[in-house]
Amino acid sequence: MQSIEEIYREQAQTVYRFLYSYINDADLSEELTQETFIRAMKSLNKYNGKCKISVWLCQIAKHLLYQELEKKNKNKTTPLDNNMEFSTCSTEELIISSEGKKEIYKNIQALDGITKEVMYLRLTGDLSFKEIGEILNKTENWARVTFFRGKSKIIRRMQDEL
Repeated sequence: MQSIEEIYREQAQTVYRFLYSYINDADLSEELTQETFIRAMKSLNKYNGKCKISVWLCQIAKHLLYQELEKKNKNKTTPLDNNMEFSTCSTEELIISSEGKKEIYKNIQALDGITKEVMYLRLTGDLSFKEIGEILNKTENWARVTFFRGKSKIIRRMQDEL
């Protein structure tokens, strides 16, 4: 088993991006990242190795985030990052501009809660479908299908607007 310092060096950026993708607040994301690793350090003996350490950490971070949002009664999410690619489909290549990303963001916001969460985990969290399924206590196939259904809805809406 790795030391918490090694885990932090390898996973802190992933946890931070995961949190930032939801709240678009660098300071709060950093604070929650630190709290995630404090909680992980306290319960490292409970990590059973059945999932990747990054998945386990994101589950802790997600729990802390929900607690924080409840406490502050916020519902903030984040716009898509400038370096993020939505897809490689030719139809979707029109959305490379910042205006296109704003449009994607608007359309993601219109999705139901769980689909929106899958979209953010995949696009901003850089997580595999297997990891998304583990975080949400679903199967890899469920995560894949949910993502592609969400993506299809967004593409249809954007094509309708053209």
